[in-house]
Amino acid sequence: MDNLQRRDSEMLYVTDDKALAEQAVARILTQKLNTMDRSDFKGITKVAKELLQTDNDIFINPPFYCDYGTHIEVGKNIFINYNCTILDVGKVRIGDNCMFAPNVSIYTAGHPVHPAVRNTLYEYGIDITIGNNVWIGGNVVICPGVTIGDNSVIGAGSTVTKDIPSWCIAAGNPCRVIREITDEDLKYYYKDKEIDGEALCEMQKIWREKNDDKTFPFKK
Repeated sequence: MDNLQRRDSEMLYVTDDKALAEQAVARILTQKLNTMDRSDFKGITKVAKELLQTDNDIFINPPFYCDYGTHIEVGKNIFINYNCTILDVGKVRIGDNCMFAPNVSIYTAGHPVHPAVRNTLYEYGIDITIGNNVWIGGNVVICPGVTIGDNSVIGAGSTVTKDIPSWCIAAGNPCRVIREITDEDLKYYYKDKEIDGEALCEMQKIWREKNDDKTFPFKK
């Protein structure tokens, strides 16, 4: 096996000239993305789609950094805020309707613990999976091999070292489940602040436009 095959099989590999050539393409596109007019929203979206090789709706607020871009798989309706770093040596799979706050870091890449092995320059990448409808808070770090389930929220400043289940709020260092997300959360937008009637009406319209199911889940 060559080093690219080893890399893509989650085995130890060395970043050789072939890997560097792939990274060079990503660096050209991230450089373009990160130096664009920040008010050129259509242009930014076009470059982001080229970098990630997707036709799905995605918006990235520059600056944004990644190793390959092509190892990041995104679903529909993705928003990534300022200063996101994704070390996509392994695959990073991101579901539909996901939101990243500023300074999110996703690391599939790692190095052996023992210095004698680490100093040989062998490294690895272990895939990361983020489900649908996930909100990642600011300054969150997601470590190699982690899976985050659908509809969950990761609190700001968390370091995610282990899998997080669906339908929960998780936070801390290391990140752990704080509580489940329930229908009671439909009434609130921040702590004890309730959704007002005007916003609720607009939410109903948006929901019906986007969903075949006309049953609106939000409640007062």
